[in-house]
Amino acid sequence: MSIYFTSGSTGAPKMTEHSHSSHGIGLGVNGKYWLDLTPLDIMWNTSDTGWGKSAWSSVFAPWIQGACVFVHSMPRFEPQPVLETLSRFPVTTFCSPPTAYRMLVCHDLSSYKFHSLKHCLSAGEPMNPEVMEQWKKETGLDIHEGYGQTETVLVCGTFKGMKIKPGSMGKPSPAYDTQIIDEDGNILPSGKEGDIAIRIEPTRPFCLFTQYVDDPEKTASTIRGSFYITGDRGIRDEEGYFWFVGRADDVINSAGYRIGPFEVESALIEHPSVVEAAVISSPDPVRGEVVKAFVVLAPDYLSHNPETLIKELQDHVKKVTAPYKYPRKVEFVPHLPKTISGKIKRNELRKQEWGKF
Repeated sequence: MSIYFTSGSTGAPKMTEHSHSSHGIGLGVNGKYWLDLTPLDIMWNTSDTGWGKSAWSSVFAPWIQGACVFVHSMPRFEPQPVLETLSRFPVTTFCSPPTAYRMLVCHDLSSYKFHSLKHCLSAGEPMNPEVMEQWKKETGLDIHEGYGQTETVLVCGTFKGMKIKPGSMGKPSPAYDTQIIDEDGNILPSGKEGDIAIRIEPTRPFCLFTQYVDDPEKTASTIRGSFYITGDRGIRDEEGYFWFVGRADDVINSAGYRIGPFEVESALIEHPSVVEAAVISSPDPVRGEVVKAFVVLAPDYLSHNPETLIKELQDHVKKVTAPYKYPRKVEFVPHLPKTISGKIKRNELRKQEWGKF
């Protein structure tokens, strides 16, 4: 039925083929259970049309549910027009990537009232708990996370009525048997880190993509035993909530310690000086690799002493995570490289960093 390009966050974009059942039935599950849409709702999804998420939440899922789709043409995402639009129009359901919410909470929200808005969602990459807390404080609304891929539609989500655990991607979609597995395809117990995977045997889920077009080798590489491998690492807690650790190729191994970049990024964003952060591995002659953070500073901190600020950020990360997880290297940058869907391109930063060594 359709072919979408992946966002290219870990390499060249791939052509991902989907069937009619994937987008018909699969996105019906998404619209009903995660977006929580009815014919009385007006859905605004800010995704660019080049991203698969636009099909999810701007076309198929809301229309299958009979909801109205709201569209606002903007050359780029700007906080003020978005906030004004949410105030002026009766949008009930709003979905935007974490990058957008980070920009919105940095804006003064006190002068805006969202009279109709009742359900907020986010997808694309993990949402930092600090941003969720700020949004809730300013608007009174929770942000419901969703996790999925161009290949899968929704895999996990914090569904309406569920307890929200900030930083968690929620629980599996009703369409999938989602598990954490090891390198041999065995299901891991709660609390153990492994690969986020979807069971495909004895029956392949109808939501899952059919193939990468003209790339059978890449398609086959996603299969491990009875599971489709998402390429993401995660943990399932005792209540069945899933937690994102990082892309399988993003996890940093420093002197034997495995460190997920997202946890360090979340800690950095909690600091008032940080607008955005990207964490990658950096080569080190003793430890093999160490944690390095690329940080976009808030305007008020641009004139601060860099060395003092680096020490302050390092101490902050040690305090809120663990002493061994702090970024031994910090580089201040004006912006971070992103895909069209707003995902941080850590692979680009990593290539630049390892090319220096």
